[in-house]
Amino acid sequence: MKTLPKNWMTEGLIDFEYKKYQLLAYLKETSNQFKEVKIYPSLGDLIDHHRTLSELHSGKLELNKLFPKNLESIDFQQAKLNYSNSVKPGEVMEEVHKISEFALSKFAYQIEEGKAIFDFVEDQIEFDPVGIMPIYNREGYVLLTQEQSTDIHAFRYKSNLLQYAGERFRSITIWLVRTFRKSIMNTLERIKLDLAKEVRELPNPATWRLHSRQPFPIEETLLPIGKRLLLRTVMDKD
Repeated sequence: MKTLPKNWMTEGLIDFEYKKYQLLAYLKETSNQFKEVKIYPSLGDLIDHHRTLSELHSGKLELNKLFPKNLESIDFQQAKLNYSNSVKPGEVMEEVHKISEFALSKFAYQIEEGKAIFDFVEDQIEFDPVGIMPIYNREGYVLLTQEQSTDIHAFRYKSNLLQYAGERFRSITIWLVRTFRKSIMNTLERIKLDLAKEVRELPNPATWRLHSRQPFPIEETLLPIGKRLLLRTVMDKD
């Protein structure tokens, strides 16, 4: 997938027509991803670009930090490198303003498109516990099923507590363990028991059914949405 560098505004030729071409090529690619109902990583990247550009446009982000630097000298006594800006910000501020004005509306429009697809997919998803749930649910399994498929994708998950700048955040790590075949005998409850036998430290693992009524891409759509639902559920029970 075609990506847009984080500092695309200040990298290379700072010219409105050139940056417009660069941006539209990227947005065309993300639009194609959305047409295939592939939400991530496109939606997350769009939101990050919009946030950075909004901060730049409102003056919260120092423009000098975004411009590429040239190595000017080496201070051996202080053990540091001295850099200078390769361009003078004053010479390009008008061009940067034009680019950001154009890009902000384009990013915002495509973010809304991605959110609409996200909401549509989430409406097609059922997220329910499998069997009796234990008190401890910060790790366990997600059994992903789709209406027209006999495959049951078993994912192991683990919730992690992170601390950054004095704030605490919870994240979810998830990985595929095995793919089972749905049958009269091979029920979700049976699969849960089989998985419990393999991981002795989780005798009754927290297990969730993530079911999609329509066929959607797993990696780009169902798993990211499933992680959000799972994270929301784990946090609610903290």
